[in-house]
Amino acid sequence: MTAPAKTSVPRVFAARLAGLPVFDPVGDPVGRCRDVVVAWRPANQPPRVLGLVVEVQRRPIFVAIGRVTTLDSGQVVLSSGTVSLRRYAQRPGEVLVLGEMLDRQVTVRATGVTVTVVDAAMESTRLRDWNLTKVAVREGRRRGNLHTYDFGEVSGLSQPETNQGAANLLAAFEKLRPADLAEMLHDLSAKRRAEVAAALDDDALADVLEELPEDDQVEILAGLETERAADVLEAMDPDDAADLLGELSTEEQERLLELMEPEEADPVRRLLVYADDTAGGIMTSQPVILPPDATVAEALARIRHPDLTPSLAAQVYVARPPFETPTGRYLGIVFFQRLLREQPGTLVGGIVDNDIAPLDPDASLRRVTRQLATYNLVALPVVDEGGRLLGAVSVDDVLDHTLPDDWRDRDDDDG
Repeated sequence: MTAPAKTSVPRVFAARLAGLPVFDPVGDPVGRCRDVVVAWRPANQPPRVLGLVVEVQRRPIFVAIGRVTTLDSGQVVLSSGTVSLRRYAQRPGEVLVLGEMLDRQVTVRATGVTVTVVDAAMESTRLRDWNLTKVAVREGRRRGNLHTYDFGEVSGLSQPETNQGAANLLAAFEKLRPADLAEMLHDLSAKRRAEVAAALDDDALADVLEELPEDDQVEILAGLETERAADVLEAMDPDDAADLLGELSTEEQERLLELMEPEEADPVRRLLVYADDTAGGIMTSQPVILPPDATVAEALARIRHPDLTPSLAAQVYVARPPFETPTGRYLGIVFFQRLLREQPGTLVGGIVDNDIAPLDPDASLRRVTRQLATYNLVALPVVDEGGRLLGAVSVDDVLDHTLPDDWRDRDDDDG
């Protein structure tokens, strides 16, 4: 019989497991813990812990609790390094502790007081099972008193929650990057996704939307108040906002664009003109653009910006004013490696590379892919017939449009 999970404390609170590294017996990393799966039992018995949801290579998988040998506040260790990479799909009767229990409104049976669930604790039994035995709750608002009750001392956990917040769920995953938070959000129910979206601020929600499949994006955007939807679109990169608006009707597009600030809506409108499978349709209109009299030091400072993707930070584009797209006459590219070889005071206009032919906005996705591969580049400029820089197509833009729509859900490594 597999040994039960060991812990140095009497009980383990589920929220403390969020994001913990998961290791195999020899100490090699397997993934990170994302949630605890439990099953309801009758007559107010504590739910039985079935296992953990572990994220492995951006894929949530299920690990049975019997395979866990060490479980504490610093790590999770498995009895074997062999795991099934089949994507976890929630079954009837299963409940995700972090995804579904946190932020629920429940009632303390003894007093009738309504409280909010902020955590739940699991304990090992003499029979080597694990049960969810304790519920940590908060009275009143965010700074209300905290209490811990036995599972049977509160009611309402197993009932459908009509107005569940998400503050405690987000607190458990506050260190997640947008792509990882999007992955977690993708696996929640539509109701829970809407609740998390309502709890995120506009910038955070914009970052997460950019990482979600289009169906999830449309669903979440449709669930927002119209003015907030416009605010979130403003916070997105113009190319991502254009892609999302492209999934909506023309009437809905125009309604949201009218609510956006003109300086935010204008680049999105320009991108919507191009077909989705062309350079203009997939480009970003906000690459790093500098005048020819900018110095190498200025260029390096610009590409250090933490919000830039690696592909957009790999080069700067040199153009005449104006420097917002569409720019003045496009002059060429200066690659990151060239910047590192030059003196800080060198002008970028003197080291510009104009041998790389830019793309026209109607270039097909196939042509874009071929040109990136031919020159071993991670991004290419897009220039109109008047020689003005319109934007840049990066390799991640190409991947977003060439991978199948359901690539996040696929278990196979081919296709």
